[in-house]
Amino acid sequence: MKALLFHSLWGWKESLAAASAYASDSGFDGLEMNLHHPAVKACSRNEIKQLLDIKKQQLIIEITTGGGYVPDLIEPMGKHLEAITEGLEQADELSPLRINLITGSDSWCLDEQHDFLEQAICLSRQASCPVSFETHRSRSLFNPWLIPELLRAHPQLRLTADLSHWCVVSERLMTPDLKPIQAMAPHVDHIHARIGHDQGASVSDPFAVIWQEELRAHMSCWQLFASQVNTRRGPLTLTPEFGLDGYMPVDPDNGQPLRPVLELNQRMASWLRNTSLP
Repeated sequence: MKALLFHSLWGWKESLAAASAYASDSGFDGLEMNLHHPAVKACSRNEIKQLLDIKKQQLIIEITTGGGYVPDLIEPMGKHLEAITEGLEQADELSPLRINLITGSDSWCLDEQHDFLEQAICLSRQASCPVSFETHRSRSLFNPWLIPELLRAHPQLRLTADLSHWCVVSERLMTPDLKPIQAMAPHVDHIHARIGHDQGASVSDPFAVIWQEELRAHMSCWQLFASQVNTRRGPLTLTPEFGLDGYMPVDPDNGQPLRPVLELNQRMASWLRNTSLP
């Protein structure tokens, strides 16, 4: 089954119609977006569905809990679960191909993580499409070394692999020989295709000579994930996700990104289309 590529609305400043047109012109199969994005909030649910139908584009919806992309430490577990329930209900109105959850908190003890994941997985089963949990810093799945244990305890857990976060947490590149990568491979449905390094969640340009080791390491893991065709519900999906907000290195004299993130995401999508994924 062919892998599908998605245009991220992270950092997008124009309208949703412009994002859809850009994605179509750039060869993306659809959009990945948070329902709280200004371009999305400016449209009704019917307008969004009609726009995507016209372009024959698929949709991935991103849900965050805990008050934003970095969870508020005072938010109790119950609030995270309430946000999942509310987000799933809103997302289902748009008939997405997939829902990506950025959820939980790295501040909880291991027993709390198990309790939360069990309840969150139960909630995710109520969605009309597959739901995957992202391996994101500051969240329940922030620690790569705990992933084998968490997956043994929660075998129904499906994952969005963003290995760039784990590079920062562990201060090393993720490679297919590592136990966390081997354990998670059959559980990966979605990939955020950003290249991280041992001291940051984003390189300045993944195609520059100095970052080739990092590019190869990430790609070898993605190829392993892509090979798990018999464990996945639906196609493998990938979203090139270079972005701002402290991820992209900037020129210290003017604060401008060293590379335009929109251009990097388009180049990454083109590279992925022409690189062998099983």
